[in-house]
Amino acid sequence: MIDTIVPEFTKFSEFASIGAGGKVVFATDDFFATCENMLSDAEPVFIAEKYTEYGKWMDGWETRRKRVPGHDWCILKLASKCIIRGLLVDTAFFTGNFAPKFSIQAACLSPEEEECLSERISEIGTTFSKFDLEQIERLKSDKWDEIVPVTALRPGYEETRHNYQKVLSDDSWTHIRVNIYPDGGIARLRVFGEARPDQPPQNQIIDLVSLLNGGICQGFSNAHYGHPRNVIKPSKNQCMSDGWETARRLDRPVIIEANEDGTLRYTGQEWAVFKLGFPGKINQIFVDTHLFKGNYPDCVQVEGTYLNRSDWCPETLCTWHNILKPGKLSAHKEHWFNCDSDVVTHIKVTMAPDGGFSRIKVFGYVDSFTS
Repeated sequence: MIDTIVPEFTKFSEFASIGAGGKVVFATDDFFATCENMLSDAEPVFIAEKYTEYGKWMDGWETRRKRVPGHDWCILKLASKCIIRGLLVDTAFFTGNFAPKFSIQAACLSPEEEECLSERISEIGTTFSKFDLEQIERLKSDKWDEIVPVTALRPGYEETRHNYQKVLSDDSWTHIRVNIYPDGGIARLRVFGEARPDQPPQNQIIDLVSLLNGGICQGFSNAHYGHPRNVIKPSKNQCMSDGWETARRLDRPVIIEANEDGTLRYTGQEWAVFKLGFPGKINQIFVDTHLFKGNYPDCVQVEGTYLNRSDWCPETLCTWHNILKPGKLSAHKEHWFNCDSDVVTHIKVTMAPDGGFSRIKVFGYVDSFTS
């Protein structure tokens, strides 16, 4: 068995998935399975008896066996302009049909350059049209900067499916070109990094913790079923795994009792710390328990602090100030809380006693001294 060590760069936000706002701009071939599958937020699955009119159904991007010169490739638009710290190429269930090698090129495109791109139609059994190729060739993507050289991939067995690749460039990118050599399949692609958004206007309310605005999860107590970095994505979750869900705490009381304020009496809680994209004052908090029907937390609390350094870790000495006192949550529902915070750079979100929710947004104004 090959042990795969999960690298440090996976602590950053992810910018290629559909839930984050990533999208496929162009693909040379979608014969067996469309390129959009590769960006799905859900874990890949295998259904042995499922076939389409083109062949075996696969949960990923799979091209036909190439019988003409060249190799297959696609272009992805990332959710935000970002520095790419690393990638995960997951070949799950592609055991005899995985792409043997891949490489990644990247570019930072202007809005004018993006205008030349035609709207993509995603459909299995298809390849690119002459018109689509003429449009995409105007970007000269084969000349983009190479951030991952030609690299071998491993087959999609459980012990070899996760192919991690660190990226050393500190440049910011908006688009990547994924080359596979010469054909085959990839189940999922994850692109981890740090957003580099433009400074918003002083009088504009923004979601200060959104990954699109530079928010990052920098620590947590438990992420048994779903990582807390999921909750700062901009889109609605489509499954519970695309949220933050902890294991059930083993120190929970045998019999649950209530406090006078209606919250339940527990001995434990779970937490996650997020760095905001911009220091700012928070005046409204949104917590969504969408799809969490029997496993939502009893309540949520939000605290904030101001750090002169950008990174927080458990050893960081800081004082947390209350922004939102414990607020009751309910199943499968959007919750809005009003608040009025000082300028903060980080927030600590605490759920009691355990469970999960899908999204959190903290709306406020960027501090005027950060411009």
